[in-house]
Amino acid sequence: MEFREKYFPKPFEQEEDAMKNNKLCLVAPFVLTCGMIHAGNVVTDWNTIASTTIVANGGKSPGASSVWFAYASLAVYDAVNAITGQYQPFYYRFAGPGSASIDAAAVAAAHRILVNYFPSQKPALDNQFTSSLTGITDGGDKDAGVAVGEAAAMAIISARTSDGLEANVTYVPGSGAGAWIPTPPSFSPPVTPWLGQMRPFTMKTAGDLLPDGPPALNSEVWKRDYNLTRLYGGTASTTRSAAETEIGLFWTEHATQQWARTFNTLVTTNNLGVQDSARMLAMFWTGAADAAIGCFNAKYKYGFWRPVTAIPAGGGAFGLTEDVTWAPSGGATPAHPEYPAAHACITGAVTPLIASFFGTTRVHVLIDSKAFTDSVHQHTFEDTRNLMDEVFWARIYAGFHFYHSLEVGRQLGESVASQLVQKHFRRYSHGGNAAGMQ
Repeated sequence: MEFREKYFPKPFEQEEDAMKNNKLCLVAPFVLTCGMIHAGNVVTDWNTIASTTIVANGGKSPGASSVWFAYASLAVYDAVNAITGQYQPFYYRFAGPGSASIDAAAVAAAHRILVNYFPSQKPALDNQFTSSLTGITDGGDKDAGVAVGEAAAMAIISARTSDGLEANVTYVPGSGAGAWIPTPPSFSPPVTPWLGQMRPFTMKTAGDLLPDGPPALNSEVWKRDYNLTRLYGGTASTTRSAAETEIGLFWTEHATQQWARTFNTLVTTNNLGVQDSARMLAMFWTGAADAAIGCFNAKYKYGFWRPVTAIPAGGGAFGLTEDVTWAPSGGATPAHPEYPAAHACITGAVTPLIASFFGTTRVHVLIDSKAFTDSVHQHTFEDTRNLMDEVFWARIYAGFHFYHSLEVGRQLGESVASQLVQKHFRRYSHGGNAAGMQ
């Protein structure tokens, strides 16, 4: 039996029975509405614009960038919902006129958020705003829709004032075995320590879901974790297959940028209208943001070392094999502590939220990656649990993480998703919220 199969059963296999029992209450709250199908969807248009604004032009890092996506998607959701009045609002609690254009509301909300947080990009965003409004043909009152969108966005900007976004938070790395230090080749300082200190969206504090610390260096758990990543995650691995190498590289693209395209594809594949897609993206981005906040809170509390420094140092425990030439197959290690794994935290939230929204884990998900020089690679999943499973192992194949860190990250993300679906984005039982929002 291979080392991996002997000591590390795949998470999908471990969790299958629990998922069959609707561990996260996936089905009931989020059955789709029968909204109008739009050939062109302003929600996905502005999700793409947000990706360009936040990531490509704004240069925001994976994990942290999900916060700005959450601002924008929540503004769009609240703006659309203020007009349609079917779901619980998030920040904006006033009803808009029923005659207002929901497309115009969505466009105005997204535009105002992005201009507020990225003022240097205002000229391009203003041009896109004008172009979007010109193309709207939903038959509603555009001016009224713009007014609702502006109001919804300003409600979020006000509510999120002093929430800790990009606050001046200093982190001093530790020293010795087990401590995170800047990693080769660039030895960059730790990124976004502020993220783990900011006010979350659906949790009371960033530390609400703080996991226990990483395994002790003299524990059998640590020794097994260490050897798994050493054998499967290095550039010179003879254990990892070609397919596993591809999987490891596939998930090294900027994660939030990759998720933005995936969410848009889910909208297109399932022919979602503006209302459903606004709600779906708000759910997904809010869950991703809170998972990132909780994850980075733990990362900078525990400050655990990365494989790229742990393995050349011999793991800090008697009996472990030191490999001074070991390097991660995925390239440069992200510049923040290892525990828990951020990709597992975020995917751990997103995958059950996808299942929640569609009422089943059996969702067709197409994901592409631009991490390769030869072409754009695509992976297709027919079950959200398989998607989580691949991301989990990809971070080991890339040499970025240890097994226990991934498992804890996945659990943290699932807890975020569970709380979110129980408390937010729910349909009003009386069929409308106009009276309750006045």
